[in-house]
Amino acid sequence: MTAQILDGKALADELRASFKARVAALTQKGHRPGLVVILVGEDPASQVYVRNKVSACEAAGLYSEKIVYPADVAPAVVLQKIAELNAAPNIHGILVQLPLPPHFDEKAVLEAISAAKDVDGFHAENVGALAQGNPRFIPCTPYGVVKLLEKSGIELAGKEAVVIGRSNIVGKPMALLLLNAGATVTVCHSRTRDLAFHTRRADVLVAAIGKPRFVTAEMVKPGAVVIDVGINRLPPEAGGKLCGDVDFEGVKEVARALTPVPGGVGPMTITMLLANTIEAAEREAGR
Repeated sequence: MTAQILDGKALADELRASFKARVAALTQKGHRPGLVVILVGEDPASQVYVRNKVSACEAAGLYSEKIVYPADVAPAVVLQKIAELNAAPNIHGILVQLPLPPHFDEKAVLEAISAAKDVDGFHAENVGALAQGNPRFIPCTPYGVVKLLEKSGIELAGKEAVVIGRSNIVGKPMALLLLNAGATVTVCHSRTRDLAFHTRRADVLVAAIGKPRFVTAEMVKPGAVVIDVGINRLPPEAGGKLCGDVDFEGVKEVARALTPVPGGVGPMTITMLLANTIEAAEREAGR
């Protein structure tokens, strides 16, 4: 068996093309979707992520603005800017790029963003709505995973799903989405005993732990669907290439379907950020 490769880039391109008509309709009514991304510090990976987000917005016709602060900026300055953006009628989405410098209270910053403009889906109000099965904004990476599974015709109801990782950004919301879709969900993490016992019974396995090639073929149930959320760069002596949390070459011979890295979940994350921003603008336009 050789796994079907789930092409996130192709789906992302398809969705982004469909967004243009929605953006044009909103713009014609005076509600052009607007996203502001705040970056604190000069983390190279964060700079790349922010640049890609801004470029994607512009390509789809959204208004996009990047605000950059030095790493030693006072938290009060950033909080004041968030308050201004909360009140700005032309801004529908506010995103603070994580991680923040150590002197920031990350939770306080995320809670300062209006829940109606929290297009990352990290505000406690939006997390609660997701837990209740009535989400307003779904965190972008899990949202992208679900869209990719839907497009591929992969049924979740009644399936055994295992998520490796319990972060607020991916693991926990991913588990909730799978649960809401009717799957029986197990969440594994660093304290889980006998991880392979759990992964080997998964019909759908989601790896989101940040460890290169951690999930091997021996850990995967034959015929499983494997979603690789990880993005890791190998050391120079190992080639310096990007790879996921899954040993792609080994697992593709066991799994029924598998996402590649790059080109799998990654392109879907920014795409769903655009979707959330457009949905926020549509809600505002409908008031």
